This record gives sequence, C-alpha cells and structure tokens, in this order.
Amino acid sequence: MSNIVILGAGFAALAAARELRKQLPQARITLVAPKAEFVYLPSLIWIPTQMRQSSDLILPLQAFLRRHRLDFHAASVTHLKNNGRTVVTDQGELHNDALLIATGGRFIKKLPGIEHALTLCEGVKAAETIRDRLHHMSAGRIAFGFGGNPQEPAAMRGGPMFELLFGVESWLRRQGRRKDFQLTFFSPAAEPGKRLGGKAVSGLLARMARLNIATHLGHTLQGFTETQVLTEGGQIDTDLILFMPGLTGPQWLDNTDLPRSAGGFIQADEYCQVGGYERVFVAGDAGSFPGPDWLPKQAHMAELQARAAARNLLLSLQNQPPVARPKPELMCIIDTLDSGILVYRSPQRSRVLPASKLFPESVLTCHKSITTY
Repeated sequence: MSNIVILGAGFAALAAARELRKQLPQARITLVAPKAEFVYLPSLIWIPTQMRQSSDLILPLQAFLRRHRLDFHAASVTHLKNNGRTVVTDQGELHNDALLIATGGRFIKKLPGIEHALTLCEGVKAAETIRDRLHHMSAGRIAFGFGGNPQEPAAMRGGPMFELLFGVESWLRRQGRRKDFQLTFFSPAAEPGKRLGGKAVSGLLARMARLNIATHLGHTLQGFTETQVLTEGGQIDTDLILFMPGLTGPQWLDNTDLPRSAGGFIQADEYCQVGGYERVFVAGDAGSFPGPDWLPKQAHMAELQARAAARNLLLSLQNQPPVARPKPELMCIIDTLDSGILVYRSPQRSRVLPASKLFPESVLTCHKSITTY
C-alpha cells in the first residue's frame, strides 16, 4: 500500500488529495498543516466591508478528511530528509513513498516601514484589522497598492487589491461618504495588472479615473511611514496604507536543498516535478512553473497544477513517466462590490467582459462563496 504525504491545506493540497484518493482507493494519504481547516482566501475582500464574517470563510476539514479517508497531521513543516522521503515537522517525522508540496508562498516584507502597511491576503486577522480601521474612519485618505518580486515578476497578487479598492469605493458611495475620502492607487508598475491583458489594464485604469481615484504609477517603492507611502517619484500622504507585497517561497525552504527559482520558489518542470528529487512534486504558490510570463498565482491555476501533479505522482509510483501538464490559464472575476469584470486568458485567447453578460446577478453575488469539497 502506497504512503503519500501532502503538505498544505489550501486549494492545491485539497484538489490533489481528492484526485489521489479517486485514483488510489487503498493508499494511505496524509495531509500536513498547522490546523485542520481550509480558509477561503478569495473572499477576504468582503470582510473589510462586512459582506462576509470570518466564520463564513473558515471551513473545518473534519468532514472532508472523513469523506476522502485522509489522515491528518497537525504540524508545521521544518525541513526534509532522505531526498524527500522524510518530512520533518515540529510535531515529529513522517515517512512517505511520494510527496506533494502545496504549502503556499509568503509575502516579501523587506521594504522599510512595511509594518505600517496592512496586507489583506495574510489572512482573516489582517482582513479584520482593515475592517476595524475603515469603520473607525469618518474621513481621510486611503492608499491601495501592490508590488512584485523583482526576480520573478509573475509572483504577485494584484487582483485582490483591485477588488479591495473598488469594493471600498462602492461601500463608501453607498453610505454617502465617498466625498469625505481621498483614494489613491499606487504601484511600481506603469501598467499594473498587465498580466491580466492589455484590455484589462486600460479598463481598470479607466474605471479609476471615472471614480475619481488618484493613481501614482511607475515609481519604485522606497518604503512606508505611518502616514506616507515613499516612492522615487514622490510621497503619498495617507491615513491608511493597504499594500500587497510580492510573493516568494515558504520560509521552511531555507532548511532544504530543494532547487529554487530566481524568485525563491521551488523550481518545477512542466510536469510539476521537483528536479533531482524522486517522486516529489509541487503545486500552487510554493512552486515556480514553466509557462507564459502572465502565469497566475491564483486558486484556479493552483488546482490545475495540483491535478496534474497528482496524476504524475500516481504514474511515478508505477515507475512510469509523467504525462500530465497543467494548462496555463488565468480566470477570475474582479469583484467591485456592485458589479464584476470577468478576465480570461490562455495561450490562445484573452477576454475581458462585464461579468453580468455571462452570469446572472445571483451567481455574481455568491461566486466567492465557499466551495464544497
């Protein structure tokens, strides 16, 4: 009986677990994560405006574990031994016949004064802090922005910041308070969101102009103070800084010899294999994968990678070569609280459409509700 270990409890980890259990009904499959819970990160954008509560986003995994007959090891990974066959955690060691890594990435927190900025996608607590700060402001200036990884330009998460910006603007407008707030969007990129496609960038910037949202673009970030965003092109005075830094690989990689990309992620090949490590695969934000320069760090792509990795892991246990390649695909709805913009991109085509043309209002209202696994 095969013994498979999956590191993580996010989109990639759960998608891989489902795929592996489907193909290997008798295998022992162990999920490793600090808590047996799944946090639906795409809906964090709705906590600051109180359209969702924290409890709406946290899904206990006990039912999922029972349904798919998975073991769970509550722990944090510290490093690997025996060329990946042993996972070392802060709660003991786990041996495996095959390993799938899906622990996600982490934000680069190197800019001076970064502690003065709030980062939405750090989790529920960060979203709640933003909510509390917003609700205690009767007027003021709010700066929204995101950065990237200089060594790996695609390693960024800009979509949620566009959604947070437009969501807060809509929320203030609904309350009749928009005139009391100055909103500014900033980015070191001259064309922020470019990997969404040229039409998406021009559409997003045009929307900002229509909504009287100031922009500060194309200037290298130098740091933050409690009341300013500092850039080579000048400063932005603000009462609240909401900033999404670029991504890099998880901290525990520093204790391993796993191959890394220039940006600090686990380097994978086209089959999601980790080079030099037998029967070790990676999916989701922990990995760097070959593909177009717009290849996204998002849940949809993580699930595509996870399914391909799971299929190739199964083949590796049978001493067969890998065949599954994840299709490069960007698909998202940029939620603006009162409407949505559908963005789709593949190597063959790129589309930007008002989401209401494809989905009824009821679907748009709940498109980020928790998926039943």
